[in-house]
Amino acid sequence: MKLRAEVLENDFVRLEPFEDHHREPLRAACDADPELWPNFYYTSLGGEQFDGGWSAMREQQAKGRRIPFAVLREGEVVGLSTFINIDAANRAVEIGTTYYRPEARGGVVNPAAKRLLLEHAFACGAQRVAFQVDQINLRSQAAMTKLGAVREGVMRNDKITWTGRVRSSVIFSILAGEWPVVRTRLDGRLTAFS
Repeated sequence: MKLRAEVLENDFVRLEPFEDHHREPLRAACDADPELWPNFYYTSLGGEQFDGGWSAMREQQAKGRRIPFAVLREGEVVGLSTFINIDAANRAVEIGTTYYRPEARGGVVNPAAKRLLLEHAFACGAQRVAFQVDQINLRSQAAMTKLGAVREGVMRNDKITWTGRVRSSVIFSILAGEWPVVRTRLDGRLTAFS
């Protein structure tokens, strides 16, 4: 598996690997929902936590440990999603640190972005793409199920969030052999937005 940091684009969204010019538009997007960060994220990109979070992601990006993407809709940065926990030897990767400003949720942005990220991961040789969702985040768990990911179980008390809350993570995955069916279902969903 050799994941590449490159622009990914379809009719609905454009995913651009982080560059310095994404910083302030992403800050504005992350500040659009300040109540979300303390409830569902183990790290924060909201408010005064943005600079530290941005720097950490850029550092991990430089070391090849993370591939973060700014998600653009109609030329505007509406959020982010990243490849993390890249395990080339085992051909596994996780899609995480996904956030969209409120008006970009519940429509085409998430399925269109996931379609691009999943296609890219499997085209680069991934055998497994995983997702971790906070156990209390029922909306994201429903989105994973709707996507076609398989719920594998719960890692209990696996993270301490930036607020000090102990989090349990629900693990979902899609395997390379499952991707054709998931892709067809995703393409059907996206056709409805055309």
